[in-house]
Amino acid sequence: MLDDFLIRAALAGLGVALAAAPLGCFVVWRRMAYFGDATAHASILGVALALGFSVSVFAGALGVALLMALTVSALSGRGYAMDTLLGVLAHSALAFGLVAVALIDGIRIDLMAYLFGDILTVSRTDLAVIWGGSALVLGGLAWRWQALLTATLSPDLAHASGIDPKREQLVLTVALAVVVAVAIKVVGVLLIAALLIIPAAAARPLANTPERMAGIAAGIAASSALLGVWLSYLQDTPTGPTIVCCAAAAFAFTSVLKAVGVAR
Repeated sequence: MLDDFLIRAALAGLGVALAAAPLGCFVVWRRMAYFGDATAHASILGVALALGFSVSVFAGALGVALLMALTVSALSGRGYAMDTLLGVLAHSALAFGLVAVALIDGIRIDLMAYLFGDILTVSRTDLAVIWGGSALVLGGLAWRWQALLTATLSPDLAHASGIDPKREQLVLTVALAVVVAVAIKVVGVLLIAALLIIPAAAARPLANTPERMAGIAAGIAASSALLGVWLSYLQDTPTGPTIVCCAAAAFAFTSVLKAVGVAR
């Protein structure tokens, strides 16, 4: 069954969608959209370093995304506004990554595949990495769900409950870096944030509890991934952007439901 490239693409999109959607809910609740975008942009430097040192692209992207996220977390609140800090680090890392790619000798790189994804070339090994990373993220979120929710609602309430908000922030940071690393092949570094944010935003008008919002977001993300792969095949369009377009259509639909009073 896995010899069919379309089946592999659908499974890859499904794996990333199921991990990105519930994590995206926390990104939306904590207003970390730019943080996710910055981490994703920085990962292109990891791709360049991985190719330059002949190591796994997943390992390179994960390492730089994690370093970027931890650096932002460490420097926040130390004299720089968060949006300024993210802007400086994200665009600097992206620029250094693009320059490093140009300096690598003897390796031909399809830069567009890393910027916008190349899901149709996903191999069995890529599938194993994607589903392994997604299982790790989902397991971590399930394990820390209540603590993450409490820390998101109120750091003071978290302290009173014996929960360290900084530790929960670190859990989210690591999960975000893993999702960024596994999603590069699916939607590319420029569209990863869209797959995190749009399904969660689309689910918001339909949900009255955090758990329900995460479940609906996962359903929207999974449907968008499968529909995007199918429409891309039918219309010969770029697959990663088509997946994001499907998610955006779902957001527009739920927004209309909210506007006419059918949804919250």
